[in-house]
Amino acid sequence: MNEPAKAQMADVAHSREVAEAARESDWQGKGFLRDLFLGRFDFGLIHPYPLQELAAERPEFKRFEEEFERFLAEKVDSDAIDEHGDYPPGVVDELRRMGAFGMKIPREYGGLGFSQVEYARIMQLLGSRDGNLAALLSAHQSIGVPRPLELFGSEKLKRRYLPRCARGSISGFALTEVLAGSDPARLSTTAELSQDGTHYLLNGSKLWCTNGTLAELLVVMARDPKSGAISAFVVETDWPGVEVVHRSRFMGLRALASAALRFDHVEVPRENLIGEEGRGLKIALTTLNAGRLSIPAALVGTAKVALELDRKWASVRAQWGTEIGRHEAIAHKLADIASTTYAMESVSDLAQALADRKGYDIRLEAAAAKVWNAVQAWRICDETMQIRGGRGYETKSSLEARGEAGVGVERWLRDVRCNLIGEGSSEIMHLFMAREALHRHLQVAGVLFDPKAPMARKAGALPGIAWFYLSWILELWLRGLASPFRFRGLGRLGRHLRFVDGASRKLARQTFHGMVVHGRRLERKQAFLFRLIDVAIELLAISASVSRAATASRTGGRGAAHGTLLAERFAVASASRVKGLFRGLWHNADRADYELGRAVLAGQHAWLEKGAIGLGLSADDLAPRPPTAPAKGASERKATPAQVA
Repeated sequence: MNEPAKAQMADVAHSREVAEAARESDWQGKGFLRDLFLGRFDFGLIHPYPLQELAAERPEFKRFEEEFERFLAEKVDSDAIDEHGDYPPGVVDELRRMGAFGMKIPREYGGLGFSQVEYARIMQLLGSRDGNLAALLSAHQSIGVPRPLELFGSEKLKRRYLPRCARGSISGFALTEVLAGSDPARLSTTAELSQDGTHYLLNGSKLWCTNGTLAELLVVMARDPKSGAISAFVVETDWPGVEVVHRSRFMGLRALASAALRFDHVEVPRENLIGEEGRGLKIALTTLNAGRLSIPAALVGTAKVALELDRKWASVRAQWGTEIGRHEAIAHKLADIASTTYAMESVSDLAQALADRKGYDIRLEAAAAKVWNAVQAWRICDETMQIRGGRGYETKSSLEARGEAGVGVERWLRDVRCNLIGEGSSEIMHLFMAREALHRHLQVAGVLFDPKAPMARKAGALPGIAWFYLSWILELWLRGLASPFRFRGLGRLGRHLRFVDGASRKLARQTFHGMVVHGRRLERKQAFLFRLIDVAIELLAISASVSRAATASRTGGRGAAHGTLLAERFAVASASRVKGLFRGLWHNADRADYELGRAVLAGQHAWLEKGAIGLGLSADDLAPRPPTAPAKGASERKATPAQVA
């Protein structure tokens, strides 16, 4: 093996070790999806559906929700925000006045003390109106300074910064770098403890820090230059050496205050360390677990307003002598959008409620809700544009200028696309879930796949491994015998749960089969792993939808009369996708696609690019580089919201 290949293998191994060290190795409670991957469909973990928890309305929250809804409807012009590409100072000031920057901050630190369920209801309202504002508030308190301080910060740090955050000192989360996104081993920003031990010296740069051009406070991840350990710090942006070098602009979410940051010998007081030294990535990942839940909640709001538009437009737009909603092609789309919106809300609301409960570890449910709702919201907005036709592609201002109702579907589509990338791309989320799905298997049999483990250790582990899998397979078989008799009390909804029950056992068997067939190569079989993850997510969506419909039918909750119909329609469509995913595990073109992709990468098909005006750039020209552009104007630098207009 040549030296470059050896170096690449060492780099891959180091990245894997860093990522493995950063994950939470112990489960902190019950996990529905965790058990599902082992073939244990424990419906009791999510049923009865938490309708009462979701419907409970504290008077102080209800007053805030009503005021916030009026504010969004009367004072927020989302298309103007999109057009101008900035947050109006008056809007940000009003958010401060209402206490919106402190929704999740405990009351003892000056916040409103909302539960995760209550916070998600506000995010849903935001998602139905303005993605830019949803990003502003979510980045501030779901992943910005408040959340990691609440979970890991010292009491001194909490007293110092949480009241500021609650009053509206905007915060951001600075992890991503030019060469270090989801690969923490490449993190290059350093924090070196001074000789007298009073402060850290922070040097480096960060990219795509949401709220970065507005933020007064940042959570910054940095590496010890000697040990390599990564720690988390609270950094104030008005300290000497903190600089916003560029404001990034995007296809959608055009007001997003996303910054490229540079730290040049920034002195960070030692007491601004969050938690312990070397636990920065664990803090980041734990923060993101629940922080991601704001995204599926907001996307439910987006799907709901899209459904409203589709229904109303399809009832008044006529083609060939009848409303387009009466044509089968459009009626099918409406059925799909309605049932998928029901499932999106079921998945999101369930995850929010579980996050509030004690004794649950929702890392997989949060990731699944984020991934699945992001995909479905994008698809729903795309279908909405298709139903709306040319008026969907036309901007709101253009529609209004020629006398029609202005509904900016094209903005919805641009804004919603970010959710497939931000806070962990869909691909990275699949890899994260795959690692967690294999957790128990690696606990039991991981030594067999460890190239560093001596043969004697592997041989010694075989009896224990054999006993575990024999017992496990027997358990799956016994569960299968009982499956036909389960869920009969749920009437016609029971058959969909029996499908989930059988599919969960098949998921477990196929996961084990994949480990046997692929061995150590399984981690590189991403298409195989992604199909397994997609199966589990679909089973979660079916289970949540059926639990919600069944509980509402029994208790008379909201949508009780029609929830069963929506849940059944969704379950049938989802089951069809699950069957296709299972078939694709072993009957696919994965190997051929991989080889073709490698050939394209090597330039063997560059001839196909001829006949077009090329980019005029080499691959080296496209390589990521640290930001060097100087800041331009007050709106491009760290600033107060009043300065950003």
